[in-house]
Amino acid sequence: MAKCSFTKKPYAPGQHSKKGGPVTDFGKQLLQKQTLKRSYGLREKQFKNYFKKAASSSKEDFLDLLVRSLETRLDNVVYRLGFADSRAQARQLVGHGFLQVNEGAVNIPSFALKQGDVVSFKINKESKKYLDFLRDKIEKKKKEVPSWLELDAKELKGRLVALPNAKEVKMSADLQSVIEFYSR
Repeated sequence: MAKCSFTKKPYAPGQHSKKGGPVTDFGKQLLQKQTLKRSYGLREKQFKNYFKKAASSSKEDFLDLLVRSLETRLDNVVYRLGFADSRAQARQLVGHGFLQVNEGAVNIPSFALKQGDVVSFKINKESKKYLDFLRDKIEKKKKEVPSWLELDAKELKGRLVALPNAKEVKMSADLQSVIEFYSR
């Protein structure tokens, strides 16, 4: 007899595990929205504001605008450049004031970068050890940087070369389901 309850029974353990039928369209859409929202580390109101901003503009493609607003956040750019292992760590680096944009101090993770902005580290006594560690890590990993970003590994500087569009970005969720969720 197997000790693992998953191998004994075709359903999950617990009192209410047998409940729950097929997932509805609404449930699928909600799950996709939650996945996207959590992968960027946003709260509901922040995410909804990005969605409304993208929806209100009739000049450009809605998906491109939504992706651009999510991808050009400072914490996300720091993550994409490889300065942090996760978006949460990138958010913490920005929040604690380790980074600067165009030689100016910025400690707001949701700061929207523009094309041509340069992201670099403030060099001080506290950040010196982390910068040496980071240089070694970047050289060993050789992480692939997206096409809209440019990385100078020796100087630990990154630049937003172009604005991203929906085709270039690999999303963790289906954007069409997210649009359908908010269009109800």
